[in-house]
Amino acid sequence: MYFILNKRKILYLFIIINFIGFSIIPINYSFDKVVGNSISEKKPIYRVDTNEKKIALGFNAAWDNRDTENLANIFNKYDVKATFFVTGEWADKYPNDVKYFFDLGHEIGNHSNFHPHVSKISEEKLISDTLSAEKKIENIIGKKPNLYRAPYGEYSSGMIDTLKDKLGYDIIQWDVDSRDWKPEYTSEKIVKGVLNNINSGSILLFHNGKENTIDALPSILEGIINKGYEIVLIKDLIPTDGYKVDSFGEAS
Repeated sequence: MYFILNKRKILYLFIIINFIGFSIIPINYSFDKVVGNSISEKKPIYRVDTNEKKIALGFNAAWDNRDTENLANIFNKYDVKATFFVTGEWADKYPNDVKYFFDLGHEIGNHSNFHPHVSKISEEKLISDTLSAEKKIENIIGKKPNLYRAPYGEYSSGMIDTLKDKLGYDIIQWDVDSRDWKPEYTSEKIVKGVLNNINSGSILLFHNGKENTIDALPSILEGIINKGYEIVLIKDLIPTDGYKVDSFGEAS
């Protein structure tokens, strides 16, 4: 009996110690593209608090360039500009495409150099990766990018502090995910999902190099415009006189 009781005491002690340990040890969380799922104290910008019916489009460019001309033609047709977050690798492969989008009036943002899991790398590596992409973009367009969208939508308070306070970036996420990166999402499903979820101040997530994105984009742009929204660049959507980001990722 004495031995059994002590085994129980040891088990209880072990559980308590582990509970305390997990409560104290900081954990890097991978943000799951849904506002509010991270325990990080600080948040990037998911949307903007505004009474104006304005929306911004953000495209992540990290794959091929098969749809560059199609994207440019669609945007020209509807007189719309978008923000393209490009990786350093993509800029290396397709510098002419980066310059082409920029010359057409689109905005170029930083999407990292090698598309790493930025919430899990050291500050030194984060800075090195970010500045590498920054230099490549600046060499192409003659201008330093000041918007950053993290690969995989990951972030941490430390990452935000580093990129915003030390490197001067505004950290941009999204509140409407087109899910064009999912093979099972048809163009019709993409259109419906986007148009049913937009609101004033929304920032949308799209990707280049996705066939269904090209098919869905005209209907999405028409739907946004018909709902009375103006499509603007992300830099023109976020507040210019400084801003605060609340616990839901809304900037005001």
